[in-house]
Amino acid sequence: MTKAIEIIKMPRLHLLNLIKDLNVDQLNKVPAGFNNNIIWNLAHIVAAQQNLCYKRAGLDIVIDERFFTAYLPETKPEKFVDANEVEVIKTLFLLTLDQLEADLQTNRFDNYIPWTSRYGVELSNIDEAVKFVPFHEGLHTGYIWALKRMI
Repeated sequence: MTKAIEIIKMPRLHLLNLIKDLNVDQLNKVPAGFNNNIIWNLAHIVAAQQNLCYKRAGLDIVIDERFFTAYLPETKPEKFVDANEVEVIKTLFLLTLDQLEADLQTNRFDNYIPWTSRYGVELSNIDEAVKFVPFHEGLHTGYIWALKRMI
């Protein structure tokens, strides 16, 4: 495993461990003062990584488009996520990193389109995008911790 993928994967494994004892209702609960829930944040992490790495390089994402659009920035929980979909999200949480690592080794991202994130970070290539992923996921890890304390 490359160091960059390991740096992303370890906190994802930690998050899966953090939520392992929560039931589906708890994962879907939107506490007062919040506009999303734990399962939305987990799914958003997956969708955002697909957007940062694949869409920005003009490539097809490796997850279902419906799933992708439901968890992009500026979205919020639209429906109750049942136990089956929770398991899909948990599986994608790691599977998408394995696919990203394989795709990085084949230089699929040569046509990465430079852009500036909403945080003012300029990303010119896939290496910079992969380095940005932990920053973004760290923000959502904090939200997940806060949400867990509220349920």
